[in-house]
Amino acid sequence: MSDTFVVEAELRSDEGKGASRRLRRLEAKVPAIIYGGESAPVSLSLIRKDFEKHLEKEAFYSAIIEVAYDGKKEKAILKALQRHPAKDFPMHADFFRVEANKAIKVSVPLHFINEETCVGVKLGGGRIQHTVNEVEVLALPADLPEYIEVDMADLQVGDIVHLSDLKLPEGVTSTALALGDDRDMGVASVLAPRGGAGAGGAADDDVEGDSADDAASEDAGDES
Repeated sequence: MSDTFVVEAELRSDEGKGASRRLRRLEAKVPAIIYGGESAPVSLSLIRKDFEKHLEKEAFYSAIIEVAYDGKKEKAILKALQRHPAKDFPMHADFFRVEANKAIKVSVPLHFINEETCVGVKLGGGRIQHTVNEVEVLALPADLPEYIEVDMADLQVGDIVHLSDLKLPEGVTSTALALGDDRDMGVASVLAPRGGAGAGGAADDDVEGDSADDAASEDAGDES
């Protein structure tokens, strides 16, 4: 992980929906909780504008975060984030404590590269479709990747990139593939160009045209 994120938090004593609502409306703060490990869950509050700056960065969602509160720092991941359904601002955050020697499950974003030079697009006229934009992996905190690259350069029209095709860093495994080969889903593909049957369609038009011409000739012969 290249980025280090420190989330400044304060202990929160008032709990419940009413207290959380007041916290958001009157103090512009986000209620949160940190849990996991051997320590008890702790209710926290975050300054919304500072927290939103972290949320603007893609790496934050799969990074090991330092949550600072009450004079100490705990390493954690952002386990869940609740947003306002209409205004999209953060309403609640869940942080899960991590330990250096215990593997954790995290959803990591996919970065699709070389799409502009993809053979199936450049020469075949195809178009790229992303089936998923992130995958869940299992790894020790120190081994977690910020993202996983998916190289689209050599794909032809009709080709599919599966989970098993992804080049995962050492120490990182796919949680889906661990359940069996039947979970080897596609993550991206190169579709045929729209109207890909155009050549065939043109040929059909020619056949229909020839048939029409033949019919017209036969009608003319009958009339004569």
